[in-house]
Amino acid sequence: MELSLTTPALLFPAISLLMLAYTNRFIVLAQLVRDLYSQNKQEPDIILEEQINNLRTRINIIRNMQILGALSFFFCVMSMFLIYTGSRILANIVFGVSLLLLLGSLALLVAELQISIHALNIQLQGCKRNKK
Repeated sequence: MELSLTTPALLFPAISLLMLAYTNRFIVLAQLVRDLYSQNKQEPDIILEEQINNLRTRINIIRNMQILGALSFFFCVMSMFLIYTGSRILANIVFGVSLLLLLGSLALLVAELQISIHALNIQLQGCKRNKK
């Protein structure tokens, strides 16, 4: 397969939007951690501490998602540069690395979503118990 400049360029908008979504998730979680930390400082609660620990785990995953996404973007640009300079074989390899990094980032997204959904389910179960 012949790799052209347009092939890696197709990933630019996708990676950019993904990075924006990751940043938004990070900002929301960071604010939630600050709020829960303030609540826990005023009135210590083991459940709040567990929620903060869960959020810490999710923030670390999002950080790794962002790193892999940024590296994917970097390697995508590098592959375009290599195509431009005529290093086709190396460009193919670098583009493949870019795709693998993007896959890793998306895999972490799925893992973070699973943790998020699990935390919400626990919260909803607590609501059911309070109604009884």
